[in-house]
Amino acid sequence: MNLRDLRYLVAVAEHRHFGRAAQACGVSQPTLSSQIRKLETELGVILLERTNKRVDMTPAGRQILIHAQRALHEASLMEEVARATRDPLVGPLKLGVIPTLAPYLMPLILAPLKQNYPGLTIELWEDQTASLLDGLRNHRLDAALLATEADAPEITELALFTEPLLAALPLHHRLAESEAVAEGELAHELMVLADGHCLANHALEACGRKASMRSELQASMQAATLETLVNLVAAGYGATLIPALAADSFVRRAIVLRPLQGQSARTIRLASRPGFPRPQALRALEKIIRQAVQEVDRQAIRA
Repeated sequence: MNLRDLRYLVAVAEHRHFGRAAQACGVSQPTLSSQIRKLETELGVILLERTNKRVDMTPAGRQILIHAQRALHEASLMEEVARATRDPLVGPLKLGVIPTLAPYLMPLILAPLKQNYPGLTIELWEDQTASLLDGLRNHRLDAALLATEADAPEITELALFTEPLLAALPLHHRLAESEAVAEGELAHELMVLADGHCLANHALEACGRKASMRSELQASMQAATLETLVNLVAAGYGATLIPALAADSFVRRAIVLRPLQGQSARTIRLASRPGFPRPQALRALEKIIRQAVQEVDRQAIRA
């Protein structure tokens, strides 16, 4: 029994077809079939039910498949540790980012990362906080950029920067000419993203509302993206709060952006597992992010 045979078994279980599994593994179908039969002989059980049209796992096969997948995962971790020992700044870094940050921060850091660390490859996964934390716990992700504390002992967090929130108002809003907007003045017309987005909770809390106290409009309109939410504001349906890094993306929209009197903000954190074997890769990511945000701040001051 070897890892190659286990990979063949997992591929057949995934594709339910010898030909497609062989193609995915880069071998001929006879080679894959013979190795699976060899594995069955070694284990003394039938793993697959073979028909002319498809392949199914036997009950024993389904149980062994779980252990095969686990063995391949552990082997992958071994390779990762070895690779990190050789050069922690070479290889993929599986990074999760929340949707209200990814479109605005990633364009600022991807090119500098490639220039300064050409061997480091970012594999990006954009999702909501709960899914990203689950990905970290289950080793599908190496790190995640979040805007809320994980509050979990199995996750370590590093505060990277504080991002102000801005009021986004329709052009003819009563507060459109204000130098700064008091958060409480938006409480009864505040529109926020759908459940699961941490920015929704940040906006509600900033305006003195509980997470359950959404406006009546929220019951009939659910915005899953910041883009849609800003379009609703531009159409005059209400007001919202957006993160400062997103401001440049909406300057040509029919909205007005104003700072908040209470200077409400969110803290962006880099989350990872304590035992992640390539802390140098995380420090490289941290360095590039801090530099990018500082440059944005300098440009805002000059403007």
